This record gives sequence, C-alpha cells and structure tokens, in this order.
Amino acid sequence: MLKLSLSQPEQSEFRVLCLGAHCDDIEIGCGGTILRLIQECNNLIFYWVVFSSNEARAKEAIRGANLFLQGSRVENIVIQNFRNSFFPFIGAEIKEYFEQLKQEFNPDLIFTHYRDDRHQDHRLISDLTWNSFRDHLILEYEIPKYDGDLGAPNFFIPLSQDISYKKVQYIIDIFETQKSRIWFSEDTFLSILRLRGIESNSVTKYAEAFYCRKALL
Repeated sequence: MLKLSLSQPEQSEFRVLCLGAHCDDIEIGCGGTILRLIQECNNLIFYWVVFSSNEARAKEAIRGANLFLQGSRVENIVIQNFRNSFFPFIGAEIKEYFEQLKQEFNPDLIFTHYRDDRHQDHRLISDLTWNSFRDHLILEYEIPKYDGDLGAPNFFIPLSQDISYKKVQYIIDIFETQKSRIWFSEDTFLSILRLRGIESNSVTKYAEAFYCRKALL
C-alpha cells in the first residue's frame, strides 16, 4: 500500500495543532502519533489546546502535554475552562476562541475529535475545527467510551510496541483523577491500538486510527 509521509525537509517547520475537549482526549486519541512524530522529525512546532478543565485536571493536562511533547518545540499549551458537557450551549463563546486561535497559529496538521463522536463536547470541537480551518490537513481521532461509537476509520499510523506501551503508561500515570472509571485501563488503550494495527496490517502490530475527510497527494 502507498505510504504517505508527514515529515518535511530538514529546514522546514512542521506546525501541529492538537485540540481536545477534555484533559486526556489528545493523549488518548493521538498520543502515540505525537510520540512517533517527535521521534522521527526534528522540525516540529506544537500548539496544544484543552477546552475544559478544573483545577485538579488542569494540572494533569499540563503534565500530560509536557510529557508527550518533550523533545519538541512548543509554541503554546492552553488549558481553557469552558463548562464540561455544555459545549453546544456555549458554542458562541468557544467559536470566539477559535477565531482567536486561527489568528495565532497556522498549522500544517490538526488533530481533533471525530465528527460523529457521540459526546456532545467532542462533536462541537470537531465542527468548529472544520469551520475555522478550511484549508488544512485535519485528522480526527477516536476516544473509546460507553457510547459505543467507534466506527470505521480510514487513516492509520503504525506505532512501534515501545511507543504504544509508552503512550499507555504515560496516560495511566498522569491522569490519576480518571482511574475510578471502569474503562480507564491499560487493556482498553492497548486493545484499540492492537485492533487498529490488525485493520491496517501494521508490521509493528499496533496503530492509531483517524478519519481523514480531505487530503491532497
């Protein structure tokens, strides 16, 4: 199968915008891909935005961003406090922030939520991503949860076993506030990486999966 490359020439900057509705979404959805990009590219610039938090979760989010982004250039880590689970009802406020964001950072690649995710906060962030960034490569990541909304993604990024296990261990170590949730476990996160590895015929056995609605070759 033809393989596309996300790297650029040595002298070129590669600007990556990571968007997550909640404090662990980016790490769960695309943390392995971020670790792989940092391992393989030395020209990355990251802008990391979490839209909802409280005091305890904000500390975890900052720690998570710093841990996953170590070794790269970070332009900004932003932890917002829009009201959790109410995003559709405060959409105008969040839209205003997107308008500010697109003036501050022009990315080459954007990671955001899956458009058909059943969590209302996730869907709004995805919709506003597409509404705000109309000429960009956007990869929509997936989050396993109770809603049973895992679909059939069409874009796969193979991950080594080392990166896969590192991603999962980082998540488990960082997000102490989520450990009471029955789905928040090593086997959940490794299982989906293994399943997507099977679907993409990854020689490394593991992969993260995304929805890519538009791409130019």
